[in-house]
Amino acid sequence: MSIDWAALGQVFGVTLAVTVGIVGLFTVGIVGTSRRPAAEGEAAAAAAPGTGARTGAVAAFALCAAAVAYGIYLIVAA
Repeated sequence: MSIDWAALGQVFGVTLAVTVGIVGLFTVGIVGTSRRPAAEGEAAAAAAPGTGARTGAVAAFALCAAAVAYGIYLIVAA
């Protein structure tokens, strides 16, 4: 039995990069939907994230869902 170490290293590298990317995207989504602390004298509604932040968060979550769906597709198709 022979192990192709170069191929194993490539799989490890791609897996690490994609994992860090998906976790980063999910973190952007969480931060985009989080409420910022209200400043003194500021209304609670003003502390809600803006529409740009919410749109970016939805896009980040959509990309995460697409990556997961693609991974499931690759597993099931094989």
